[in-house]
Amino acid sequence: MFELNLPLTQLRTKEEDSKLRVFDVFRNKFVLLTPEEWVRQQLLHFLINNYDYPQNLIAVEKSIVVNKQLRRYDAVIYSKANKPIMIIECKAPKIKLTSSVFDQIISYNQCLDVEYLLITNGMNHYCIHYTRAMARIWNFMEEIPNYNALI
Repeated sequence: MFELNLPLTQLRTKEEDSKLRVFDVFRNKFVLLTPEEWVRQQLLHFLINNYDYPQNLIAVEKSIVVNKQLRRYDAVIYSKANKPIMIIECKAPKIKLTSSVFDQIISYNQCLDVEYLLITNGMNHYCIHYTRAMARIWNFMEEIPNYNALI
């Protein structure tokens, strides 16, 4: 597919109706392998394999209502107490991570109220920690935290 700024995980794929599909272990089904899906799958496996994120506490492509509109987030990481703690927004490698991407994930956070946001296009990754103190400050982190650092 595309070379990313992530260690690549071998994924199960198949061709169906002349289209390449990848098996999504989070949704337990084959999905169309788009550039964005490639980034999502590689990032999530990277988090599981390198940062101890539990596979069973990752939700993928779920619907939420944002400003009275039905939207769909890419992934949410949950705590062991089943509370959302991180929202992940993935874009295709050719998509620039502009302020509109940050606005998109922040709008999702109006509903989910998490402390961590992770934005990636597979080449650039931004992890942001939200300080819930009175100042309500978003701090860019130098690296993606291990799962246990989130909880």
